[in-house]
Amino acid sequence: MSAPNEPRASAALAQLVGQALAHAHADSGSEDVAEVKAITDAMVRLLIGAPLHSDGKLTIVSLAVEAGLRRNKLTHKHTGLKDLFYALVKARGHSPEPVSEAARARGRKQQEDLARVRTERDDLRSQAQLLARIVQVLEVENHRLKETNAALEEQMAARTGVSDLAGRRQAAPVAPSPSDDIEVTLAAARHWLQPRP
Repeated sequence: MSAPNEPRASAALAQLVGQALAHAHADSGSEDVAEVKAITDAMVRLLIGAPLHSDGKLTIVSLAVEAGLRRNKLTHKHTGLKDLFYALVKARGHSPEPVSEAARARGRKQQEDLARVRTERDDLRSQAQLLARIVQVLEVENHRLKETNAALEEQMAARTGVSDLAGRRQAAPVAPSPSDDIEVTLAAARHWLQPRP
């Protein structure tokens, strides 16, 4: 039986070799570097028994799925990494137990939760940006209204120095209305018709 540190040692070796290969491929293009990094990261996950995208078996098919690449990238292009993976698996002497269905379900749930949280974050970010634009528009409108109010106050202050001509007009005498004449006549008639002592 293997020692508990063997999977970690194999994973560390795979990571070290991957970094060296990525450094060596740095001149050939970013696609090769990205593929080498994806493959070595997938090797590490498989060797320590923590796959994210595959069934966790120590096979080239599982390694390709875990790396997110087609299998022919390992069998034709990155044969050195394929050979390294087989050597590390053979050196371990045993295969890790396949990932249980409960662990896979938990992983799927965590990925769904992560996607949901990212969506909520993006929605909140959009809402915050919208609110920031609304606040900016309101600040501009408030500033414009303050300027308009100040200008109107200046105009009102300038008008207080000029006398109000409408207030200086004398009220024209109001002619008595016919109903006023009738009431005066009725009041006089009542006065004469009252009994006298």
